[in-house]
Amino acid sequence: MSQNTIRVNEIFGPTIQGEGALIGQPTVFVRTGGCDYRCSWCDTLHAVDSDYRDEWQPMTAESIMMQVEILSGAQPLMISLSGGNPAIQPLGYLIELGKRDGYRFALETQGSIARDWFSKLDVLTLSPKAPSSGMETDWQKLAECVEAAAPRTRTVMKVVIFDEQDYAYARDVASRYPDLPLFLQPGNHTPPAPGHENGAIDMTGIMHRMRWLVDRVTADRLYSATVLPQLHTLIWGNLRGV
Repeated sequence: MSQNTIRVNEIFGPTIQGEGALIGQPTVFVRTGGCDYRCSWCDTLHAVDSDYRDEWQPMTAESIMMQVEILSGAQPLMISLSGGNPAIQPLGYLIELGKRDGYRFALETQGSIARDWFSKLDVLTLSPKAPSSGMETDWQKLAECVEAAAPRTRTVMKVVIFDEQDYAYARDVASRYPDLPLFLQPGNHTPPAPGHENGAIDMTGIMHRMRWLVDRVTADRLYSATVLPQLHTLIWGNLRGV
């Protein structure tokens, strides 16, 4: 396999971005396969777990952009690069190719792998994983990701929160990066696993955590944070490809 081949789990849209700095914005998603993390509450196991690797299609940047252009009617819009961890993949040329035709690019990653092509992105969302994920943050690697994107790329932080320990972690992130916008969202416990193919979610739990998170942020005067739900989860549940 060529070093420039990108493992793609799915390409879909246009739909809307469901979370973070670009919530509600029309988007085509390019979801890559493979991840260096195994979060306990991962809701995209089909793009993470090697059991699904036969579903990951090796594609060139040209073939990806051809499919994006068909989906978008050749009208440039935001392309969201996601995963898994899309930073694993060689995406620099894809970004360069799309930008020639006026497309914009956003990418979300946990901040475990820094790439020089982060500086070509329009928006970089760094989503370090809080304690409930079962993963540990390498703060040096996260700092390298911030540095790789600066100064041209709009960089933001996003933290998924389930409990008090996660909230304390988010406050730590805020103190480490006071100049970066911080987005907080309540976690979704129900992954699209067998038995949940219909997209079912724990709506009661999500809304309880949302109200709790709003109360914590306002009580603590954490006014630098933006609290948002996963909009796509509220609309479509855990269905793939939306």
